[in-house]
Amino acid sequence: MKRLILALVFTFVGSQKYDIEPSFRDRKTYLYSYEGLILHGLQDRGLARTGLKLTCKVEISGLSNNYHMLKIRSPQLEEYNGIWPTDPVIRSSKLIQTIASCFTQFFKFEYNRGQFGNIYAPKDTPVTCVNLVRGILNMLQITVKKSQNAYNLQEAGIEGVCHTSYLIQEDRKTNQVTVSKTKDLNNCQDKVAKNIGMAYIRPCATCPLKEKIIKGTAAFTYKMKYTDAGALITEAVSQQVYQISPFSEPAGVAVIEAKQELTLNDIKSNQVSTSEIELQNYGSLRYHFSRELLQMPIHLIKMKNPESQIVEILQKLIQHNEQVYNREAPTKFLELIQLCRVATPENLKSLWKQVADKPQYRRWLLSAICAAGTTETFMFLKQKIHNGDFSYMESAMTIALAFHLSKADDDSLQAVADLMTSIQIQRAPMLRKLAYLAYGSMINRYCAVAPSCPKEILQPLHDLAAEAISKNSEDDMALALKAMGNAGEPACIKRILKFLPIFSPAAKAFPVTIYIDAVLALRKIARKDPAKVQEILLQIFVDHSLDPTVRMMTCVVIFETKPALSLITSMANALLKESSLQVASFTYSHMKALAINRIPQLYNVSAACNIAIKLLSPRLDRMNYRYSKVIHIGGYYPDYRVGAIGRVYLMNSPRSMVPSAIIMKLRGYYANTATDFVEVALQSQGLSDLVRKQNVLFAEYDTYKKLKVLEKTLLGWKELPPENPLISAYVKAFGHELAFADINKEFIQQTVKALTESSDGHMLVKNVINQIQRGIAGQWTLGILAGEVRHIVPTCVGLPLELSLYSTGVIHAAANVGINISPSLSGNFKPLQFFEANMQLRADINPSIHMHTIAMVGLNTQYFQSGLEFHANFHANIPLKFDAKINMKDKSLKFETTPCHQEMQLVSARTKVYAISRNVEEMTSVRRSVLPEEAALDVSEQHFKSPKRTSRNRAIVGSEEKFHHRAKSYTRVFCGKLQSLGCQTCLNLQFQDAAFLKDTFLHWLVGEREVKLVLKPVHTDAAIAKIQLEFQAGSRAASRIIQMVTPVSEEDDDSALDDAVQTKLKKVLGIENIFKAANRSAHQHLKKQATRKDKAKIAEIQADPTAKYQSSSSSSSSSSASSSSTSSVGDKYRNKDTKDKIWQRRQREGSCGGSSSTRSCSSSEEDHSANTEQHLVRSWSSSSDSEYSKKQADPEIYQYQFTSVHTKQYPRKKVPSGSSSSSSSSSSSSKSSDESSYQASAQPTFLGDFKPPMLAAILRTIRNDRKLAGFQLVLYTDLHSTRPRIQVFVSNITDSSRWKFCADASIVNSYKAAGYLKWGQDCQDYRIAGKVESGQFADYPAAQIKLEWPKIPSRIKLAVKCFYSLVPGVAYMFGFSQREQNNPAQQATLVVALTSPRTCDLVCKLPDLTIYNRDVSLPLPIPLDPHISTSVIQYPAWNFFTKIPSSVIENLKGHCSVSQNMITTFNEVEFNYSMPANCYHVLAQDCSPELKFLVMMKKVDESTDLKAINIKLANHEIDMYPENGLIQLMINGVQTPAENLPYTSNSDAYMLISSEKKGLSVKAPEYGIDKLYYDGHTFKIQVGFWMAGKTCGICGKFDGESKQKYQMPSGYVAKDTESFAHSWIFSEEPCAGDCKLQRTLIKIEKPVGFEKVASKCYSVEPVLRCVKGCSAIRTASVSVGFHCVPVDSTANFDEDQIRLDKAEDLENVVDVHTMCSCEQLQCVA
Repeated sequence: MKRLILALVFTFVGSQKYDIEPSFRDRKTYLYSYEGLILHGLQDRGLARTGLKLTCKVEISGLSNNYHMLKIRSPQLEEYNGIWPTDPVIRSSKLIQTIASCFTQFFKFEYNRGQFGNIYAPKDTPVTCVNLVRGILNMLQITVKKSQNAYNLQEAGIEGVCHTSYLIQEDRKTNQVTVSKTKDLNNCQDKVAKNIGMAYIRPCATCPLKEKIIKGTAAFTYKMKYTDAGALITEAVSQQVYQISPFSEPAGVAVIEAKQELTLNDIKSNQVSTSEIELQNYGSLRYHFSRELLQMPIHLIKMKNPESQIVEILQKLIQHNEQVYNREAPTKFLELIQLCRVATPENLKSLWKQVADKPQYRRWLLSAICAAGTTETFMFLKQKIHNGDFSYMESAMTIALAFHLSKADDDSLQAVADLMTSIQIQRAPMLRKLAYLAYGSMINRYCAVAPSCPKEILQPLHDLAAEAISKNSEDDMALALKAMGNAGEPACIKRILKFLPIFSPAAKAFPVTIYIDAVLALRKIARKDPAKVQEILLQIFVDHSLDPTVRMMTCVVIFETKPALSLITSMANALLKESSLQVASFTYSHMKALAINRIPQLYNVSAACNIAIKLLSPRLDRMNYRYSKVIHIGGYYPDYRVGAIGRVYLMNSPRSMVPSAIIMKLRGYYANTATDFVEVALQSQGLSDLVRKQNVLFAEYDTYKKLKVLEKTLLGWKELPPENPLISAYVKAFGHELAFADINKEFIQQTVKALTESSDGHMLVKNVINQIQRGIAGQWTLGILAGEVRHIVPTCVGLPLELSLYSTGVIHAAANVGINISPSLSGNFKPLQFFEANMQLRADINPSIHMHTIAMVGLNTQYFQSGLEFHANFHANIPLKFDAKINMKDKSLKFETTPCHQEMQLVSARTKVYAISRNVEEMTSVRRSVLPEEAALDVSEQHFKSPKRTSRNRAIVGSEEKFHHRAKSYTRVFCGKLQSLGCQTCLNLQFQDAAFLKDTFLHWLVGEREVKLVLKPVHTDAAIAKIQLEFQAGSRAASRIIQMVTPVSEEDDDSALDDAVQTKLKKVLGIENIFKAANRSAHQHLKKQATRKDKAKIAEIQADPTAKYQSSSSSSSSSSASSSSTSSVGDKYRNKDTKDKIWQRRQREGSCGGSSSTRSCSSSEEDHSANTEQHLVRSWSSSSDSEYSKKQADPEIYQYQFTSVHTKQYPRKKVPSGSSSSSSSSSSSSKSSDESSYQASAQPTFLGDFKPPMLAAILRTIRNDRKLAGFQLVLYTDLHSTRPRIQVFVSNITDSSRWKFCADASIVNSYKAAGYLKWGQDCQDYRIAGKVESGQFADYPAAQIKLEWPKIPSRIKLAVKCFYSLVPGVAYMFGFSQREQNNPAQQATLVVALTSPRTCDLVCKLPDLTIYNRDVSLPLPIPLDPHISTSVIQYPAWNFFTKIPSSVIENLKGHCSVSQNMITTFNEVEFNYSMPANCYHVLAQDCSPELKFLVMMKKVDESTDLKAINIKLANHEIDMYPENGLIQLMINGVQTPAENLPYTSNSDAYMLISSEKKGLSVKAPEYGIDKLYYDGHTFKIQVGFWMAGKTCGICGKFDGESKQKYQMPSGYVAKDTESFAHSWIFSEEPCAGDCKLQRTLIKIEKPVGFEKVASKCYSVEPVLRCVKGCSAIRTASVSVGFHCVPVDSTANFDEDQIRLDKAEDLENVVDVHTMCSCEQLQCVA
């Protein structure tokens, strides 16, 4: 037993673990040495880095009850700014003294078992010092688990509560333990971070870690030894790394390294007490933010007296305004904002008193206060608005900008709430709107950071909404909804639903615009409660009773909520039964746009849409732009983590050709964030009514009154609700609505009235014009803070790491404009007279803009700053000083300005990266370039790189010097000189970057880059006094050109242009030399062609017989191959002109080089020609080649050849069969000879020989030697001839110069237009030619645009190459296919083939690339049958250039026709219908509130197909009917013989009745009937495009909704054509009219078993029945829906009801009456 007990004791002792929880013993002092270092920069050797080093002695003394005291001794602070690690650190003695004053105090902290509690320090100790102490103590924070050596947990520290991993290693021999601790700073449960200016930036919570810009980790190593009281930390080392990766490049990162080392030096025994020291609790180990939130990281200001400092900066800014270019103005403006943030309310009030009466000081101070955004500045602005100290514009700008940028807290929210109800705001409607919108935006920012959103702050918006509903105020409804939309709080959902009819029956009376505003108000709420909002929106989307525009807006909001696959599939499933094509087209195009999206944040939505569109019909993608669409433009560049999407939502209305809503939105993506930059929306209704005459009072006509009575005869019919013309617009910035406005009909009429009537009644217009006459003079300056974005996190050292971006700008404009008007405008004048007077204008305008953007990463405290700064400066200054004379009657305009006398910088852009170090004691900051002057290249660290470089290292456009990646700098100057004007513009480029170290975009940015556009004077022979630019139009154009050379009298100036003047003008312009040179070059070209033919003949005669035999055999083989291929095609292909095939073959031979000696090339091309002809055979050509066609693949669209109509009209001469041996060798020369002969037969003619010039423009200089210098332009037009033509000639005025520019464009014939640009000496040096032809492409009508550039300057060639580099990417973005091909050089062609009236095929051939696409949607339908063969079309009558545009416009109008029993509606729906005799049917009717016309038709009798029509129009009732083989006309019951036609009405609106062909036509465009034709058998009506959606009847609504083609008067859709047509029968009194049919509800006679219950069933819709006393002698079968009730039910239904408003239970086929016999009808005489 003793042995057992002893063994157990030894086992227990051996297994016992030491206590490794660190602790400090009481009455002991532990002396540590501490060193902390933080460095910023790129890791590459040889680049500048900045940092800070802190060293000190740390004394930790144990007190009682786990309290300890810390004392810092001998602190040393050293700054680093240099090339790491060679440059030394710099000791800052003054800064050490400042830091030592707070470090040398006592600090107390709670510490138990490795965990820290509260930290105590003397009162008023700077937070920065406390944070540095936290950084030291953070090294001692350790969590030990006794039972585990490796474990993970969430540990609190200076960075917050983050994921931490521990590894414990014990060494029993040395009695020591090593603890390793690592922290994942990207995985924190409660991370310490501060974001400023990111309220409008939305992060992506689901994006992967690699998308984040900043990533960090920290590692700690502890060495401890065991003591009696526990473990003692003898050494602690930490290393923290933050990686800033602005782009997705592993090597392109900036690194912030923080290192700490704490070493135990000694332990002393002493007693320490802090009882006499008053200490304040500063919280836990968690980092606390201090003044760095108010301190901008880009400058360090030592605050002394903010008021005097603000005045000093204001004075400097005013001085800067007097200078044209000053780089310091934006920076000084930022300093002014910084000082305003720390200024007290008393400072602001005092400053305002000083500058209130100084406009320039006032504007600067107000701009800075608005941008400051603190609570104090906000309260100051609110008080000034409330007191009326601001002007109206100042108040509007303050509310629109400052209120959206100010800090949102309880005080500012209450201030805005009080301001909204103040009298000053209530009296100004615009200010009231802006205030409510700003209040909603402030609520959104407040609730984004608050733990909960109090309902009290939402109450003002809820009260406004309730009051608007009670008063039925549409303006307040819209304002309340938009303000709640800005707030974006789920608590507003209940109030918003009260404005939607499906949730609130009272909302059915609200206009559609209110529904749209209610839907848009849910957008921001969806970010906080997406499930609830999606549930609401889906109900709205599937409700067919709502206006299509409301449902399309709902679709937009749904997709912004990032719906899941299930919701998107539900939407797609709903579209399968969708009756509105507008909604279906919009949703499909939106899904398709999202499906091709590559934005990481939208991956899930993109994948879901890609699946959902598979459920839908692809025909929705082929609908034209009459239907709603979503246009998507944008892309994402994963290498740079940046992308942008621009979307245009086009929402069309069935009631208008004009879109009812257009929303344009730009959203940017960077890393894992998204920002809505801007959104502009334009909504409209009733705009089509504004384009027509409005002064016709239709309600006073008899037609209006009769149609009001006839409403009762069409069961259920109601006129459309009135649609007041309205235009509304809103502007959003960063997702918040800033302003909105409504423009109604009254406003438009008042504006037109103000411009056309006398100015006495419109003081505003009068004052504006009077001010213009007095002149304008003054200066205007605006400072703007375009952006402030900051992200701050703590480092382990206890200093804040900041990543920030600032962008500020200064806009300055100085103007001095004087205007002299003659004759002067009297006191009572019309504003339009202002544009008829002669004006002399003297202007001196100097606008400029200077933008400065700074990005900074590094440390930012109130004592020192250290880090990297990226500076980007942009400056533009374009002064305008000129005199102008405008004579509207003489059609002349003259500008005069002074020449360039000194160098002037117009535009400049400069970027540079600095390593900066600042401290508050030494205000002269250290700033040096990151890129050293002599950067060494370490070859051992370089990787092998391909000679191919990225686009960043390409040669600069316009330079032949290559920019190699090893070069450290690049400088180049490009200049363009205008010697005659005495000036030149130069583009200066200067680059220097770090890309030679690593080829990343970040290294490419590091360094210095500068681009400048400079205007410089040029030395001339004589001094230039003035530069003149003059325009003269009309009859004086020619005389003005001649007068400049030879002064003429006024009489000659006004004389007509005779032969002498023509000759003189041609001599002045030098046009004779141009045409002589053209004829000479054409003659030389023909001579060369003839020489080539002679040489070819001689070569053929002298050729070797064997060679001749080989050539002929190859040609014959090619011919046989060609014949064999053509023998298998259909007749249509077989009858094509063989010359076209030869011409195509010659083209292919020309691409091989055009040489007859390269026989292998020519023979292979001949074989290829045969194969190509076989591939071009269509599947429908003939049945004999079906087996061959199956073996061949369908050719791609780019493989077809375009056949010009010109080739068919003017075919080339056929090559004799005997010359087959030489045909291949001379193919290219034959082609060129044909072209030359055509050119020779059509030599260019000068329009000036028989036409005066339409316009003359002269740009010249007034020189001291009186010599002419400059340029002159003359424009000739001949637009009314059979060949319209335009010519432009530009020549140099200098006598010795023969430089000229010529442009000529003409329509050659009905199917061809051509033009050219030529310039150089007599327009012969360079040439660009183009032509447009119509023809056939792949058996479809097509047009071809061809551009050729035989010779162009080298600079244009470089620009073309740059354009080529962009084409593939742009083509890919728009979904085009691409193929590399050796197309003809120096030539580009575009072929557009019409495959349907709404789609086309596109093929674009560039020299090395072919891009193509099929079925591209056209914005407007082309009224041309694509299946018509070109051999059928009569080309001389088919004028492509004149008839197609007019046909497109004509096609926008509505067309309806009736021919025998075939009816074609306005929506192009065709159906057969046999009309019951003697019953009028409503064919077409104006269903708008104006009720302008009614057209009815009836069948005359059963034996014939003749029809009669009745037209009610204004005060006219027109009857047209056949009688005795003629068409009779009766107007208001009076017979009108054909001899009295045409007939014109004498009413306010125009109406014309005339004979046409075999019938009559009616034209009444102001009533909506453009044309109506009737001949007894055929009826056609054409209505204006502005009648879209306003018609009804059998012809339909003219709204494009083919799915609702059979809409009855009740608004419901009929089940078949018979029921549809019967519903539009005009019922008459049985004894008064010939029609004996009426519509009644019917009942199924026998009981029906419905749901296993005997039921009686009634029809839901009325059907045709003969009237009482008549019996049916003819019937027709139709489908009718029935509602059933139990047999014993007491429910009965009136047969005269319009419709049984009950659910449809079953459908049955019944017989309806179509012809009656009324022998028993009893009528009272």
